[in-house]
Amino acid sequence: MSRLKVGVLFGGCSGEHEVSIMSAASVYKNLDPQRYDPMAIGISKKGHWFLIKDPRRVFDGGAIDADENIPVTLLGQPVEKPFVSLEGIPQDQPDVIFPVLHGPYGEDGTIQGLLDLAGIPYVGAGVLASSVGMDKEMMKKVFRQAGLPVVNDVTVMRYSVENDIGAVIDNIVNGIGYPCFVKPANLGSSVGISKAENSKELKKALLEASMFDSKLVVEEGVDAREIECSVLGNNFPKASLPGEIIPSADFYDYNAKYISGDSRLIIPASLTEGQRKEIQDLAIKVFKAIDCSGLGRVDFFILKDSGEIYVNEINTMPGFTKISMYPKLWEETGLPYGELLTKLVELAFERNADRKRNRISHQ
Repeated sequence: MSRLKVGVLFGGCSGEHEVSIMSAASVYKNLDPQRYDPMAIGISKKGHWFLIKDPRRVFDGGAIDADENIPVTLLGQPVEKPFVSLEGIPQDQPDVIFPVLHGPYGEDGTIQGLLDLAGIPYVGAGVLASSVGMDKEMMKKVFRQAGLPVVNDVTVMRYSVENDIGAVIDNIVNGIGYPCFVKPANLGSSVGISKAENSKELKKALLEASMFDSKLVVEEGVDAREIECSVLGNNFPKASLPGEIIPSADFYDYNAKYISGDSRLIIPASLTEGQRKEIQDLAIKVFKAIDCSGLGRVDFFILKDSGEIYVNEINTMPGFTKISMYPKLWEETGLPYGELLTKLVELAFERNADRKRNRISHQ
């Protein structure tokens, strides 16, 4: 039986470009070689697509847009060979795309829409779930509508920060007070996130986050444990055992996640049976609330004083590095990394087949 060609799509025009490369390296190296023939497809920070000739070189720090790589594109229409070389070089066609893209122009529904137009199966959430899951303001609105518990927050636009930052700070202090967390609305991996304990820190945090997005979300700071739960499936999703993050810094920032390696991941988290079940149930409700599919990692807060559980966010394309929580949680639950990748590819075909059942004519 011939192996399926899996296009591992990574990089992108995002502040999470480097994280995407790290995730892609793990996925590429761990796809079952008996079933799959991986193709490394990189997107440069300028948005140019390349078929990577030597993936190891890029994964070890090489440039996606290097001369030895082949400029390619994907046609947004369901033709026989939608994956084409811009230099006219005949190309193998991916049977399925594994978009290991984090942040805007990859995790926000844009790539998903292109793949839908091209008719290519792909791993993960569709356009709607991807876009809602990416935008923290809209995500929280959906969660509240679904009756899910979330902490208080204030949405701030960059133009307000640039025109009257004093009024912005007053509004935040009156709305949620200190401490608070300032986040770009459309980024993950803790990029651009800061904690503020006073007006000076808040001003700095607002200016920092404004460099990454035109919309910011400022959340009430809570003294809480950070719990994460992985979800896997399409119509009948399942939740993994929850895990807990003990950050090496004041909170789980970018450095603590990907660089220092000093943060501790406790899997499974030390929870009562009731807490574990509540988190798993909530994780599935969150997954369904945004119409997610394939995979998602749901993050929670458990208040240290009361034990109340709050939903923080869902990540529709969580990190897949060797220290990433999503695959680690499934491994502890009984699904090893390689088998997890196989399941995700199978779910991609399952979802694509279900989409093809839709009638496009009433005749």
